[in-house]
Amino acid sequence: MIHALDHIVILVEQLSSAVAAYTAAGFVVAPGGEHADGATHNALISFPDGTYLELLAFRRPAPEHRWWRHAAAGPGLIDFALLTNNTTIAVAAAADRGLMMNGPVPGGRIRPDGISLAWETAWPPSPDLPFLCGDVTDRAYRVPDADFWGHSNGARGIAEVIVAVTDPVASAGRYAALLGITPQAAPAEVRVPLGESEIMLRGPDSGDPNVIDRLTRRGEGICAITLRGVHFPDLSASLGATIVAAQ
Repeated sequence: MIHALDHIVILVEQLSSAVAAYTAAGFVVAPGGEHADGATHNALISFPDGTYLELLAFRRPAPEHRWWRHAAAGPGLIDFALLTNNTTIAVAAAADRGLMMNGPVPGGRIRPDGISLAWETAWPPSPDLPFLCGDVTDRAYRVPDADFWGHSNGARGIAEVIVAVTDPVASAGRYAALLGITPQAAPAEVRVPLGESEIMLRGPDSGDPNVIDRLTRRGEGICAITLRGVHFPDLSASLGATIVAAQ
């Protein structure tokens, strides 16, 4: 079952510099660790609603990595994950509704304190969709706890994920197959409710400059997020990713 937004992946050029920038913007940043393939490492910003931001940097050139293609476009929002308590069942359910995911695929990382984490992912057939993430080890080991929630900028969670798509109606059909729900169509966008968050599908006719920028530089995919409780209206300029306060 897919039941919530899990995390947002933000590509950064250098992890230490990104940690400093996000700390200066009022976030508490927790150490993450090195991923099992050795190509990437990360740091994490977690929220009381259970979601988190993953600051991810490449440790070496990795043309075989699914996110390496984003390196040429520079830092920014590149992907996001939905949380499932059983990746195998979620993949099978999506297949029954006509959407074929690639997975489960084993993954993991080693924390700086030496604890090894394991999870399973499943990857979508098109870039407008998120990937799935399900824990094998306890999620509490993967996601920083309440000790890391005291963000001085007031951030409490992720309210919205805005996804740039070429055809909102077609993308809505794929989301319906993935989640087994009916997205809510509006004049300029399609809303996909998920737990405490919403996924907004916006096309090039929406008038959103973030959508045009994403489609031009990276193709379909996540282009902006809104955070609950943030005191500052827009953190994008200082962080290299479009992060705004929820209205």
